[in-house]
Amino acid sequence: MKLLRRLGAVALLIVITACTRSDFHTLSGQSGQFASGDIVLINYWATWCGPCREEIPALNRIDSEYGPNRVLGVNFDGLQGEALKAAIAEMGIEFDSLPVDPAEALGQQRPQVLPTTLVIAADGSVQQVLTGPQTFEDFQRAFHQR
Repeated sequence: MKLLRRLGAVALLIVITACTRSDFHTLSGQSGQFASGDIVLINYWATWCGPCREEIPALNRIDSEYGPNRVLGVNFDGLQGEALKAAIAEMGIEFDSLPVDPAEALGQQRPQVLPTTLVIAADGSVQQVLTGPQTFEDFQRAFHQR
């Protein structure tokens, strides 16, 4: 079972690495690819979550400074289509949001606390789970811990 979860996580990263930004729900319209071997942050957020709003600027900055698709969002409420785009605009999110929750594929339970950020290592494993609002420096440390 653990092997199946690991394979699922690797498959998810392969899908992520094969996608361009246009394949994700984004407002930026930019294109680029996720660089293999990089750490990825998967952040769970919701419009009703005050601490999520607090950390969005730090995540936007990480995405801007560390390169495209290094930060991926997951709307906790499962919004899709126009509702998701509206929520992204309301939150000021500049990084992409995945259309599906990857928790199961990563062998993780759905977060019980928001915001939650999964730090995904190059091999597809969950390296760390950050709970509660994080700062730019917290996210930077996650990128440099190997």
